[in-house]
Amino acid sequence: MQGKPVSPCPTTICPENHFSFFIQSGAANVVPPKICFRNELVLGVAKKNAGVGINVAVLNGKTGELLKSGHYDMWAGDVKPLIDFLKVIEKGSIVLMASFDEPATKLNEEARKLILDMGSSMIKTVGFRDNWIFVGGKGANVQSTFEKQLKNDQGKNKYDGWPELIDIRANRDRTTGVWGINCNAPGS
Repeated sequence: MQGKPVSPCPTTICPENHFSFFIQSGAANVVPPKICFRNELVLGVAKKNAGVGINVAVLNGKTGELLKSGHYDMWAGDVKPLIDFLKVIEKGSIVLMASFDEPATKLNEEARKLILDMGSSMIKTVGFRDNWIFVGGKGANVQSTFEKQLKNDQGKNKYDGWPELIDIRANRDRTTGVWGINCNAPGS
């Protein structure tokens, strides 16, 4: 007897006109991040589209359709592909980001400014092996309240050389564009 497959995403019950999100950073250099939208995985191991560095999923702000996703290695890679990716995101898009392993070594001021313009306030201080997750948008004119950062601190790290993973559950009313945390998560 085969059971229903277990979803990699926690279940969040929101009104039909709301988009629910769950974002989880990576853990050390072992467990990749995941980004869920309306209880479905849009970026993660099962989709084979997560990797070291900064992971990004871009959604249509009105329909919720996944427009594109990618991961950008900020340790051994080049920041230019991330900058090019961020520059072509359309206004009104929802942008979700999660770090894995090392998000900052190659992150320059141009890339930080593009992310800052999407509503991030913490990207200015994201450093070596920090964990960082963010929900914002292209054309956002307010700082995101859906952002977390956990600094790499050798005295407090959960894993040898890395902080523990962090996550955010949030939602957005697609008719008004208002962000919130008022949907029901079973067991919360």
